[in-house]
Amino acid sequence: MSTTASAAPPQGRHRMLSRDFSRLWTAAAVSAVGDGVTIAAAPLLAAQLTDDPRLIGGASVAFTAPFVLFGIPAGLLVDRLDIRAAMVRVDVTRAALLALLAAGIAGGWGGLPLLYTCLFLLGVGEVFFRNAAQVLVPFITPESGLATANARVMAAQEAGSGFLGPLVGALLFGVAVALPFGVDAATFACSALLVARIRGSRPPAARPAAGGMLPELLAGARWLWRHHLLRSLALLSCVINIAGNAMLAVLVVHSKQVLHLSPFGYGVMLSCQAAGAVLASRFAPALTGRLGREGALVATAALIATSEAVLAAVPSPYAAGAALALFACGTVTWNVVVVVLRQTLVPRHLLGRANSVYRLIAWGGLPVGAAAGGLLAAGTGTPAVFAAGAAVMAVIAVALLRGARRQWITRATAADQPQGEDDR
Repeated sequence: MSTTASAAPPQGRHRMLSRDFSRLWTAAAVSAVGDGVTIAAAPLLAAQLTDDPRLIGGASVAFTAPFVLFGIPAGLLVDRLDIRAAMVRVDVTRAALLALLAAGIAGGWGGLPLLYTCLFLLGVGEVFFRNAAQVLVPFITPESGLATANARVMAAQEAGSGFLGPLVGALLFGVAVALPFGVDAATFACSALLVARIRGSRPPAARPAAGGMLPELLAGARWLWRHHLLRSLALLSCVINIAGNAMLAVLVVHSKQVLHLSPFGYGVMLSCQAAGAVLASRFAPALTGRLGREGALVATAALIATSEAVLAAVPSPYAAGAALALFACGTVTWNVVVVVLRQTLVPRHLLGRANSVYRLIAWGGLPVGAAAGGLLAAGTGTPAVFAAGAAVMAVIAVALLRGARRQWITRATAADQPQGEDDR
């Protein structure tokens, strides 16, 4: 099967944005709104059930732990299965899980154990779905349109999960605690219907390895670890996720104890992330072209460091909203750069597995950060969490600046030679 983008739409803008991509984009947008609803409602529910920052942070740990536990197996499945059909099944399963959680809350038996369990299983589905979606994009979009396509998907995700979803989630939580989770279940059902309509080409299944599944699982890991550039970016992403998720895990505690916000005020504060995210997703390709990929990554690290410093130093809801906008602007720009690098450098037959190993390393920092944030906040308060994150990101910004002066990404990509044909 050809590994070029599917279909044959006209040249230019229409070729870049095929119907299949539009369906994928719309599915991402719809489910992102539901994600935002749960992102706002889950910590509010945890904070209603307990005042312990460690247990509140446990909700984030439950959701992100599957990124470590199931990252590599998910990549193998992506390379072996019919991606579109599998994505539909994942969305249907997540809709059922959220319906169960909503029923438990409404019935009075929806405590922390049920919340943690459902969040963990939702995280398992998220690991597979995001990996599959990123693998699918280059098969329904030409290489010249990858930066724009990824930026638009990220814009939809951030606008939904960072702006509209949190506002709706906070409002629905005030009406009925179970209602936000039921709405999120409906958005996953809509996403499943949209993904089911994608008709473009999909990645070919990987050839079964002679020694069984283990060599296939290890093939992506070997390729990625031998690739100095992508390995370095994965490790940097892990550290950034530790700092960022430590901040996000205790944000609801900070909004309640320091900023004295209502649940709706917390939702409004979360929605400020969308302003920076949408702005970044719109201008990240142009910014990368102007500053170069090295310069763009330096700028993102500096933005994230600044956002955490503002949260630590200024106990104001307005300053917090501005800081979250800066944080989202930095993270989206970083993702646009590194996702395109992976999609263009990794051999197509290894894309799912290499992506999963990258995510295992990068997303492995998410539960670590959530747990560390909860522990640090319980002992010293939330501003200390943000100050620590700012210090970590400042160090990363300096390291990236030194690398930018040596043009480490440009040199690595220019010298890169396709490899991995023996790792099928």
